[in-house]
Amino acid sequence: MAESPLPADSHARSVRWSDPREMIRAAVERRLSGLEFLRAMQRGEVPAPPIAVLLGFEIDLVEEGRVVFALQPGEHHYNPNGVVHGGVAAMLLDTVTGCAVTTRLPFGRTCATLDLKINYIRSLTARSPRVLAEGTVLHLGRRSAVAEGRLSLPDGRLAAHATATLMLFEPDEAHAGDHRFDSAAG
Repeated sequence: MAESPLPADSHARSVRWSDPREMIRAAVERRLSGLEFLRAMQRGEVPAPPIAVLLGFEIDLVEEGRVVFALQPGEHHYNPNGVVHGGVAAMLLDTVTGCAVTTRLPFGRTCATLDLKINYIRSLTARSPRVLAEGTVLHLGRRSAVAEGRLSLPDGRLAAHATATLMLFEPDEAHAGDHRFDSAAG
């Protein structure tokens, strides 16, 4: 896409985040279960992941098998049609389904999304109130889990619904030799 000059009434947004290695290090050093890890993050004892800071969502509730995250939709979430991009809803629903499953996992286990099915019901705009994304575990097996996500307005009206299948694994088996958190400069 060609760059076009910004109009005089353009907006700017600056974002600062913590090194993601600190988030992972805190969980490993403290040997936190998934539930303990997310509660520590909610209390600010563990840094939020960069995606949470970039898009502006926060944790409202963490309990075993269930999480609720919140987001205030803004213009910086817009697509070319002048509404919040469906990818923002998808990211929130992917996050809450994965985090709901994480609350049921012991230290040393994690999960990754295998499949995410979303039904979009209504558009969101910058005028929309703060939305809540709720994730709940429907099934937890040894190797996979199924979770449900609901993105709702404060009055309970549904904006989007998702089901997700997640793979459960030991981080070492999936990330052996993974250097994604190494410094890009080194």
